[in-house]
Amino acid sequence: MNPATTTPAQAPVPFPLSGLLGFNAGYVDTAGFLALSGLFTAHVTGNFVTLGASLIQGTSGAAAKLSALPVFCLFVVLTRMVSNAILAKQQQPMRRLILAKTALLLIAGIMMIALGPFPDANALPAYIAGMLMVGAMAVQNAMQRIHLPSAPPSTLMTGNTTQVMIDLTDWMKGVNGEQRAAIKTRLGKMLPAIGSFALGCALGALLYYFAGMWCFALPPVIAAASACYTPGK
Repeated sequence: MNPATTTPAQAPVPFPLSGLLGFNAGYVDTAGFLALSGLFTAHVTGNFVTLGASLIQGTSGAAAKLSALPVFCLFVVLTRMVSNAILAKQQQPMRRLILAKTALLLIAGIMMIALGPFPDANALPAYIAGMLMVGAMAVQNAMQRIHLPSAPPSTLMTGNTTQVMIDLTDWMKGVNGEQRAAIKTRLGKMLPAIGSFALGCALGALLYYFAGMWCFALPPVIAAASACYTPGK
């Protein structure tokens, strides 16, 4: 088996790591949406909706919304390639990927604070900062799919919420045995993931309202903190 395309068996993902990933995704998605005329940096497919609204209503940010998906895809490919190269050296890539994400968020945050706010989200600095945040969330998405397959998604809550509702429905029907244990395990993972994301969304909105562009100083700090809970060097 090719070591460049496989990872060691995964231990249970510690909540501090999954919680920080979910919190940061919700925070960056909300703050970016508010500061960049409706740009989704984590839930990039949502930009198709806001792109249509921008074109009809004549609001700014259409270029960033149109670019978000291909930029996201590019960073996913790059993350996979870098991860494979590190694994080929028999090393753990997660911490390095998180540090790369941290660097992207740091550069974006500096640009937002130094050059924002942006009345026109199509302005070049706003566009670059937005794409850096999209890239950071793409790194997080790809890293989690590759190296944390047992953890629920940290950036897309629709699937998590759907599964929680299905499991709660089955739980109320009175399932027993292994099925009940499996539901309990899933709920123990997905409910904190949804809660962390929602908390990030709420705090992102509050800090944007009270601190403006300075709210973008927090995501790289949270990203760097999550590196403390990753395996390898």
